[in-house]
Amino acid sequence: MMYQDYKQVVAQATSAERATFYKHTYGHVAGGVLVFILLEALFLQSEFLVTTLLSFTQGYLWLVLIGGFMGISWIAQKMAMDEVSKPKQYLGYFLYIVGQALLFVPMMYIVINYTGTIVLKQAAAVTVALFVALSVIAFTSKVDFSFLRGIITIGFILAIGAIIAGMLFGFSLGLWFSVAMCALAAGSILYETQQIQYQYSTNQYVAAALGLFSSLMLLFWYVLRIFMSRD
Repeated sequence: MMYQDYKQVVAQATSAERATFYKHTYGHVAGGVLVFILLEALFLQSEFLVTTLLSFTQGYLWLVLIGGFMGISWIAQKMAMDEVSKPKQYLGYFLYIVGQALLFVPMMYIVINYTGTIVLKQAAAVTVALFVALSVIAFTSKVDFSFLRGIITIGFILAIGAIIAGMLFGFSLGLWFSVAMCALAAGSILYETQQIQYQYSTNQYVAAALGLFSSLMLLFWYVLRIFMSRD
């Protein structure tokens, strides 16, 4: 693997520096999850916000909501990658968490009001367990998961195409699509976890946390959809 020549990446750092980087990265992932939970609880208390976002799940408006989230994600990631300004990094990460919390509002509302919190708790527990297991595999396995990059890229392109087609032509993607997306999210976690040492410098743990948080939320989204399909 080739190191980026304009900065010292984590793989080039000392053992102590790497340990500190990973401690900060996963601490920020955990913090991001906590902020997400608090924001989601706050957003769900707003009848106006819930009603507005639910209206965006109808027909073509869902594409507008997805497009808005993708725009926010791009801006947030650019901000989090800033190597000079820590406030800018944190603002980018917070902006991304806000975007995820807003995107989840319609699904969370439906889950809580039609199936109760038990489904939500089960999906969250499975997601956390899978994330931890995949992280351990990525750190301890001698397999080079860099080959997953192309698969993940093509998979996301096909997934976006399928989602847009489903919106335009009015067909449901179904359970197996959710299963496939869980597999794609799992692959993304394996790849991201193993590759962060080559992608980031030791002071970019906020950006690294955002990348892992993104994959975690994708996994949670489709695990939750699978659990919802049982009821």
